[in-house]
Amino acid sequence: MSNYDTVILDIEGTITPITFVKETLFPYVTSGLSAFLDRTWNSEDLKKQIELLRVQAKKDVEDKIPQAILIPTETEASSEEIKAAVTETIAWQMQMDRKIGALKSFQGYMWKEGYESGILCGVVYDDVTPVLDKWKAEGKKIYIYSSGSVPAQKLLVGYSTKGDLTSYFSGYFDTNVGLKTETESYRNIAKQIGKENETSSILFVTDNIKEIFAAKEAGYQVIISDRPGNSPLGPESKEFKIITSFDQI
Repeated sequence: MSNYDTVILDIEGTITPITFVKETLFPYVTSGLSAFLDRTWNSEDLKKQIELLRVQAKKDVEDKIPQAILIPTETEASSEEIKAAVTETIAWQMQMDRKIGALKSFQGYMWKEGYESGILCGVVYDDVTPVLDKWKAEGKKIYIYSSGSVPAQKLLVGYSTKGDLTSYFSGYFDTNVGLKTETESYRNIAKQIGKENETSSILFVTDNIKEIFAAKEAGYQVIISDRPGNSPLGPESKEFKIITSFDQI
């Protein structure tokens, strides 16, 4: 890699183990959802999150997604019926690992309580922070682009095993800027950070080959992160630089 002054990092499988997401963060939502809904039921923040899920559910039903059900409003159903619909909606969407805003927003909302209480602590690989230090010392701008919501991203790096890492990052992007497998998303990010005509000076690091192709098409420099537990890389990955540790960048 050469002459890059901007770095954009994926999270899952890149700076944090997939196992932390799959074995800690996701179960925290699924196992604690019922109690969480009961505990926060009258909060305005929860109502906003449920409304996001309700709008998405209506779209999913209209799109004839088999598992989709409508989430009734408070004038249409009892609290218990609404809670049941929310629980069923979140369960199937998480089982499918959907990368949609309403689900990611709700997950981040639940995780906030977990991080702030100390139950959750974002796992970050040991080899990441020394390279963040190096990039920062060199004046490089560092961003995150993840399918998890921006608030969830900030929680993971803010309450991490390496302490509060938020000072390293100049900004965060989620699927509001576009899907991570679409080239236009990377063009949108470049435009937002003032690199619209300098995409070749941006380095993107991720574990997902489809994201690698999309970012490369947008003119980015790219590196594949191959961490324990990540999906096996196919032959199409061989044309790219592959790392198992950040000190190889």
